[in-house]
Amino acid sequence: MTVTGATRLYAIIGDPVAPLRSPAFFNAAFARLGLDAAFVAFQIPAGALERAWPGLLAMQNLDGIVITMPHKEAALALLADLGPTARLTHSVNTIRRRPDGAFEGDMFDGEGFRDGLERAGHPPRGRRILQVGCGAAGTAIACALARAGAGELTLHDSMPARLDALKALLATHFPATRVVAGPPDPRGFDIVVNATPLGLRHGDPMSIDAGLLVASQVVADVIPNPEVTPLVAAARAIGCATTTGRNMHEGQARLAAAYLGIKGW
Repeated sequence: MTVTGATRLYAIIGDPVAPLRSPAFFNAAFARLGLDAAFVAFQIPAGALERAWPGLLAMQNLDGIVITMPHKEAALALLADLGPTARLTHSVNTIRRRPDGAFEGDMFDGEGFRDGLERAGHPPRGRRILQVGCGAAGTAIACALARAGAGELTLHDSMPARLDALKALLATHFPATRVVAGPPDPRGFDIVVNATPLGLRHGDPMSIDAGLLVASQVVADVIPNPEVTPLVAAARAIGCATTTGRNMHEGQARLAAAYLGIKGW
């Protein structure tokens, strides 16, 4: 890749950024597609996005930004407009520059997760699903699973208020899916989802007791790096089918690329 003054720029902002797969994934796609574009990572800590925003907005060759932890909710107030899923979930993970120079955004984490699950042969329609984690990504995932026809969704989160807010959101918008709160006990579920950050850092505990899994279950993790988290490794050792953060990442990247107007993906 040769970066010139004419190269169009895309970025991902978050903290930490070292484990992120997006720069390598997008740059490989740009090279494959023959696009004069580059994708970089900006490490912006929690609480600093508002200070950094004027600089990002002023970069007229910066066409789009992927938003990751911890900014998916903080970015909302800075955008000129929101897409339907961002409005629904109160979070955003992809923004693009409008013709007037302002940024608008939408959320693709949930549909990317659903896309990865379905491409792996595990459609959520009619399934009993346990999801641990109800943060920004977890909210988007739960909405996507309910939209796809999940039969029952049991939620668990360490913050009861966050869990209650997601239950209320799902009850309002997806009444056909039964939604309950429950412990992180995977017994009896068809699909088990880790939508927490646990597994991102070495030494993290697992979000569920993997010893309670059985081989007939599907275990899905959102952690992109390491791709094989301790939970995924334990599930595979038992014989479970698994999807990883890579499946989710590639699914949401396809949707984000279309939203950003990247042709030929």
